[in-house]
Amino acid sequence: MNIFIAKLNFSTTSDSLRELFEEFGEVTSANVIMDRVTGKSKGYGFVEMSNDEEAQRAIDEIDQSEFEERTIVVKKANPREERPRNNRRFDRDDRY
Repeated sequence: MNIFIAKLNFSTTSDSLRELFEEFGEVTSANVIMDRVTGKSKGYGFVEMSNDEEAQRAIDEIDQSEFEERTIVVKKANPREERPRNNRRFDRDDRY
């Protein structure tokens, strides 16, 4: 199950997020999302757990709890939506 975590402390690392969820079962991945330009945390992340029951228990117990001085929000992640890519190239005759 893919889990979404919001309102993270900006100093939270992927490793500390992994450690938090490992208390509930096997974590296959943990990622704090970083801004591409600044390299700083965006304050949210994702954790993937292989066992759905363990993942649901983690969600139930961690949601609205204090983690690294912040009250975090934890819920099942929505599937990622496909976004169309804009591959159109502009010719010299194209007008804006």
